[in-house]
Amino acid sequence: MDHEQLHELAQQLRVDAVRAAHAAGSGHPTSSMSAADLMAVLLANHLQYSFDRPEHPGNDHLVFSKGHASPLLYALFKAAGAVPDDELLSFRRLGSRLEGHPTPQLPWVEVATGSLGQGLPVGVGLALAGKRLDRLPYRVWVLCGDSELAEGSMWEAFEHAGHERLDNLTAVVDVNRLGQRGPTRHEWDLDAYARRIQAFGWHTVEIDGHDTAAIDEAYATARVTARQPTAIIARTLKGRGVAAVEDREGFHGKPLPDAAEAVAELGGVRDLRVEVHAPPEVHDPQRPAFPLELPRYGIGEKAATRTAYGQALAALGAARSDVVALDGEVGDSTRAEFFAKDHPDRYFECYIAEQQMVAAAVGMQARGWIPYVATFAAFLTRAHDFLRMASVSRARLAVAGSHAGVAIGEDGPSQMGLEDLALFRSIHGSTVLYPCDANQTAQLVAALAERPGIGYLRTTRGDNPVIYGPDEEFPIGGSKLLRASDEDRVTLVAAGVTVHEALAAAERLEGEGLHARVIDLYSLKPVDGEALRAAADATGCLLTVEDHHPEGGLGDAVAEAFADGRPVPRLARLAVRTLPASSTPAEQLHAADIDASAIVAAARRLADIVGTAG
Repeated sequence: MDHEQLHELAQQLRVDAVRAAHAAGSGHPTSSMSAADLMAVLLANHLQYSFDRPEHPGNDHLVFSKGHASPLLYALFKAAGAVPDDELLSFRRLGSRLEGHPTPQLPWVEVATGSLGQGLPVGVGLALAGKRLDRLPYRVWVLCGDSELAEGSMWEAFEHAGHERLDNLTAVVDVNRLGQRGPTRHEWDLDAYARRIQAFGWHTVEIDGHDTAAIDEAYATARVTARQPTAIIARTLKGRGVAAVEDREGFHGKPLPDAAEAVAELGGVRDLRVEVHAPPEVHDPQRPAFPLELPRYGIGEKAATRTAYGQALAALGAARSDVVALDGEVGDSTRAEFFAKDHPDRYFECYIAEQQMVAAAVGMQARGWIPYVATFAAFLTRAHDFLRMASVSRARLAVAGSHAGVAIGEDGPSQMGLEDLALFRSIHGSTVLYPCDANQTAQLVAALAERPGIGYLRTTRGDNPVIYGPDEEFPIGGSKLLRASDEDRVTLVAAGVTVHEALAAAERLEGEGLHARVIDLYSLKPVDGEALRAAADATGCLLTVEDHHPEGGLGDAVAEAFADGRPVPRLARLAVRTLPASSTPAEQLHAADIDASAIVAAARRLADIVGTAG
């Protein structure tokens, strides 16, 4: 399109954003209006995309990091002929695909955005996939807002992209000066943004974001800039084109006061259609599969589940060429280093940037790769919002949290993941696994590759005895009954490191004449409710033991199995209720009252209470 046509297209996008928000009675039209020229030029002259084939491997990728500008995105889809006008006006209504912030309900939206500071990090993952995995010429375009540049995750993304020299990535920064409650930190100081972004190795272009010729030239420059990502920093006006709201505070996130007058001021309703440039005819990379040969461990030998994770992941990578691994500069501890050694072309070092690590994985899985992400369980709390949004994105990825619980020992409380099970159990559609031995870990690592949604595997630092044979099966949603008899008076329910403590406690209890059955509840979500209910019927009481805070972990998972209205058995919980300090793993378990001695004492009390009540 020539520049006059581009101006008309931008006005159409503004009008349609106004109309959509007016029909919904809510939305962000003014944030959409500021970026309309930027997106008009991109759609008409630079984007290569088949709306008929959103799965086309040559398609460019467009991510709205400022997801609240969704009316603009949907107006783009209408201009491309993908969304009819009546659907545009269903914005934010029950049953509409056009949600308040973009989600993959629409086939042209790959990831959900709206939690600011996430679109650019995900774009880095898409660009990494293009460069190092797909090896395809598609480009990644990310529309960012100036307000979200206050988010630390944006600067993790800028640094990672600069370090990786992602010249297939372009960030379009819409500097409209106004945030939700007033001016942004740097307002229209484009140079302030440019200096910071350049410091991370980016090429920057500063433009008037309403000058279509300048925008066109900036995009052309981005497409030919080599070995550097490009940031186009555009000075714009929020609410551009409507005097009542243009560059005025107080109109963020609201329909325009008089939509009909605004549409007239913008030149009226239009129905321009854009012939978007077709992507190049390319093919997805071959991703062959081979027989899986997991590591095998002998019963009685000692191995850390984190080591089994790394060895199993390396084996999985040999069997499946669609598996990739990301780590947060702790690969020697998480044991992701085994994968890095065997499959360096599919290993991504993300350094100490957990938000960027998870976001990169989300971008990669959007291109059909299966990412395994690993760091210390404690550090995953930093990425919780990214994991939450990954669920909204319908993303599929596996996360491993190592060094969990007080069992890590001398490192102390700052390194102890004691909230991680609750974090992952709270995520919609998640799977949460906590293996206790090496063979179990290896099987569950492989199982996660077939599992939809967000999968979490909790691993342990220290060596523990192998109690299962290498051919044992561990279905997700299952459990293992390790000890049982007709004389059992209490059931011990444990997972991970506390399984070994529970087995030791059961031995001691039997010597005292109190029989206890032991359940290894390695799957905390979904949980094996049938096995728990059977144990409750047999013994009348359950004692849960977990190396985790009492809120949201194993104990809650067990309690929820009895939340369907049936009679609830007597339940008691052992969990980490104190603030740990540095000491040996054995001392930690004892101080937290979750070792074998504490289990023995609690089981005696519980059995006595139930016996007295009986």
